[in-house]
Amino acid sequence: MFGCCQEPNTPGHRVMKLFGKVTRMQRSVISSRVKQTGVYRSQHQILMYIALNPDASQKDIARMHEVSTATIAVSLKKLEKGGYIRRVVDTLDNRCNRLQVTEKGRQVVDQSHAIFLKTEMEMFGGFTEADFRTLEGLLTRMYRNMEQMNGGDGKERDTDEKQLDEKERDLT
Repeated sequence: MFGCCQEPNTPGHRVMKLFGKVTRMQRSVISSRVKQTGVYRSQHQILMYIALNPDASQKDIARMHEVSTATIAVSLKKLEKGGYIRRVVDTLDNRCNRLQVTEKGRQVVDQSHAIFLKTEMEMFGGFTEADFRTLEGLLTRMYRNMEQMNGGDGKERDTDEKQLDEKERDLT
């Protein structure tokens, strides 16, 4: 069907390639704009999670990011040292700390929300309500098709690649 070094030229492949480019570009724009907050990307994601989930634990964050608690600990220490979060001892379990955003952290969260909104407005400039409905319908249909390919239960499955990445992290 295709030569060994020939990329497929199907409509689906062209759209998926463009979808990937849009996703990477959006991530790049957000990353460059979020730099002005003074918080690095991985720390930023953790700070935003804590803001949305007050009193989250280190385990909660590790579970959400699908990494070890040790991996999260490094970012939490930096966020705490920078004055963006504080640890509060859990009243029910002294071994557990609950994480909370400080006023300085809240300012970064608010600034980030403004950045996200501005980026979204610019990204979808010129889109009509009909465009949004069409795009949402198409993406929902793609998601449902992929969901069926993945077993149909709505849960994302771990890939072999993700499991290999986790094993590599544990070895280093």
